[in-house]
Amino acid sequence: MKLHVEEPKNLIPKLMDLIKILQKVKNESRNLILVDDKKINEILLQVASEIERDYPKILAANFKDLRKIDKNDPIFDRVLLNFDRIKSIADSLRIIADYKSPVGLTIEEKNLKNGLKLRKVSVPFGVIGVIFEARPNVVVDVFALCFKSKNACVLKGGSQSENSNFAFMGIIQKVLKKFFKNSNIAVLLPNDRAIVAQFLKSNKYVDVIIPRGGKGLIDFVRNNSSIPVIETGAGVVHTYVDESADIEMAKEVIFNAKTSRPSVCNALDTMIVHQKKLKDLNKICEKLANKKVLIYTDESSYKALTNKYPKNLLFKAEKGHFGMEFLSLKMSIKTVKNLDEAIFHINTFGSGHSEAILTKNKANAEKFLNMVDAACVYVNASTRFTDGGEFGLGAEIGISTQKLHARGPMGIKELTSYKWEICGNGQVR
Repeated sequence: MKLHVEEPKNLIPKLMDLIKILQKVKNESRNLILVDDKKINEILLQVASEIERDYPKILAANFKDLRKIDKNDPIFDRVLLNFDRIKSIADSLRIIADYKSPVGLTIEEKNLKNGLKLRKVSVPFGVIGVIFEARPNVVVDVFALCFKSKNACVLKGGSQSENSNFAFMGIIQKVLKKFFKNSNIAVLLPNDRAIVAQFLKSNKYVDVIIPRGGKGLIDFVRNNSSIPVIETGAGVVHTYVDESADIEMAKEVIFNAKTSRPSVCNALDTMIVHQKKLKDLNKICEKLANKKVLIYTDESSYKALTNKYPKNLLFKAEKGHFGMEFLSLKMSIKTVKNLDEAIFHINTFGSGHSEAILTKNKANAEKFLNMVDAACVYVNASTRFTDGGEFGLGAEIGISTQKLHARGPMGIKELTSYKWEICGNGQVR
């Protein structure tokens, strides 16, 4: 039985078949550079319309996934789709379609004394692999961003969202077939460990791989891949309430950062509070109690909240509660003597994702911006804004927490590399 890319549900774990698929994807990626931008935009808009039209089928597939997940598990919210979320996914396609192509742009040009004309121009990576865990919107986001930047993509999703993933990919491939002879521009691999192991060694066909998920997934990909890796995902997020912070602002920002969507990577994990603000800690935390947020505190903050914050929601922190990505309605509190202690704690326990300071002191804000080592550093704002859509990128293929090539939310521009074009008239060296 042969493996057919066009029917993802029929994929079977044959390693030779995987190589054949990747060869086809690689070939299609080379042809994408010649596809007209208007055609790319037309396809993206059609996919958006088909997603809205087929939302009942998507919800039915999503229901099959949700049946297998405990509603109290943070994964449930990540997998959950509803009409508004599906509409948002479709709208992000329209936003991406409206952007100018990031390919073929002149980054630099100059003429040498020997007459050679040099041009540094943006080009696609070629084939982008993405391994992700739970969120089914990743299928559409990755396809749209890769396609707009003229990259082919190979995806491997988690078992929790398997049916939802295939529903989205089915729509994408249906539209692609209207415009191309095959649908090898975008491929969704089955949930099979043998295929994943082989996929990670396929550097001959895949140009870069991006893991989207928790620390375990990122570590696994980094340790097992022969393909260059861009690390994204894991977010251990802090917000420091400085000595001069406005209490009302702190209350609202902390509440939003922790509770607006606790299962995502830009949600707050640890509040760091200046010791002189302990007297106001109950006021900062009072709205958290309404959402039944479990708080793990050090000794100083525990004393400040005792008999003020609900007893059944307040606990003394253990060592592991600092540096933990909770992904739920849980958080920790660390007390510090000054700004330097706060920065040291963040740079020690953070994951390089998103960090914030709440302060009226401009010098402290500037020092925090300069010294905190993270992709996104905030002053007087919620870390929940670390998002491709919020940053005006339409969507994101991931939030890079490393320093090579890209950092922070990665949109279409971050999915390009560059090459040098050199034109002469017979020069020799």
